[in-house]
Amino acid sequence: MRKLALAVAAILLLASCGERAAADDQGLQNDIVNNSNGAEVTFDATVLNDPVESGGHERFEVKASTGETLEIDHNTTLAASAPIHAGDTVVIHGQLYIDPGPHLGVHCTHAATSSGCPNSGWIEFKNNYYE
Repeated sequence: MRKLALAVAAILLLASCGERAAADDQGLQNDIVNNSNGAEVTFDATVLNDPVESGGHERFEVKASTGETLEIDHNTTLAASAPIHAGDTVVIHGQLYIDPGPHLGVHCTHAATSSGCPNSGWIEFKNNYYE
């Protein structure tokens, strides 16, 4: 019986490996309200404008399902460019930044980590991940 329990536990552990964070729209809103600069966030959004490439980054704005407008800074030297356009729906996973203003944004949307981006991130669009 113990061997069966261990086998089931191992299967469950392996099945959960590689799973991505689910969108937590309310968590994003709470992080913004609480001024949680640097929080790791995952949320649903609608793309507001076509991306603009500048300095190795693809920049575009999104509107979160909870109503906030955020700038997305997607590093295209570390991740594939996302083929998105205004009106598309996406899921964003990255690091929240809150600049004076406040100016809200998310960066670290790439799998490669660095000193400024300790956690990997991604953009999901049409069941494909751009990381």
